[in-house]
Amino acid sequence: MSLKLISLVIPMHNEEGNVEFVYQETKDVLEEIQREKGYDFELIFVNDGSTDRTLEILRKIKERDERVRVLNMDRNRGEAAGITAGFFYARGQYIFTMDGDGQNDPHYIKDLLEKLESGFKVATGYRVKRKEPLFTRKIPSFVANRIISLVTGLKVRDNGCSLKGYISEIPKKRQIPHGFHRFLPAFFDVKNCEVVEVPIVDRKRHWGRSHYGLKRTFEVLRELMTFPFLKRAQFFEKFFKFWGVLHLGFAIITGFWFATDPTLVKVLLIGAALLGAFVSLIIHQNLQRFNLSQRDGVFRVEEL
Repeated sequence: MSLKLISLVIPMHNEEGNVEFVYQETKDVLEEIQREKGYDFELIFVNDGSTDRTLEILRKIKERDERVRVLNMDRNRGEAAGITAGFFYARGQYIFTMDGDGQNDPHYIKDLLEKLESGFKVATGYRVKRKEPLFTRKIPSFVANRIISLVTGLKVRDNGCSLKGYISEIPKKRQIPHGFHRFLPAFFDVKNCEVVEVPIVDRKRHWGRSHYGLKRTFEVLRELMTFPFLKRAQFFEKFFKFWGVLHLGFAIITGFWFATDPTLVKVLLIGAALLGAFVSLIIHQNLQRFNLSQRDGVFRVEEL
């Protein structure tokens, strides 16, 4: 970690029409911060297996600006892996993240930085005046965020906003498995008193189409079932495997019993047992993925 150094991590996947715009805009903001507060900065772009000209453009930017670092994934691994790679390679005292689609306004980094300088460990944006469809993005996002807050206990209104800032040690605590980036900063075990929110006026995507769809809400619910068990993930991985198999066995035995003497009660027992097995095995698989990510890592990159 270097004092008086800011790291900005920007994952990108097939964003060739946004690269130059995002680079110029963020560079201008970080240069303003440098003049006003004396921070040096590094811009860390993570190319997440792009199949368009994203990597080519990033290489050219790096050639003309030594403050730019480019991490190239071995393949498309997803946003969680891209962010994790940036966190672990970042050298700054403060680490910020934002999307690579131009929808996040980097000028709000100044506000996030002021909050971190005042003593908060995490500063996270929440979007206002969102420029997104009501039924496919706004409403699902509202529901998902309320459920996330309820389950994690962290009162953050907009977990999906990528514009966030951390003191350096916070995001280096854990590797982020696929999908769990939706629960930042709660994933890093921070307390409510350590987190502050900053309102951010949302913008339209600069170029291209969103990579996200309505199914993301269902993925949030699936991953969220795992969240309460992360602190003892190895124990609960084994427990839910056993519990799921036990429920499945009970359903099979009850099924044979039902065949000899059909009753509504047995149907309900079979249904409850199958549901218990289904939920238990989903949690088991998620915990298995979490434990594997902490052991083997979630990213494979080379720095260009």
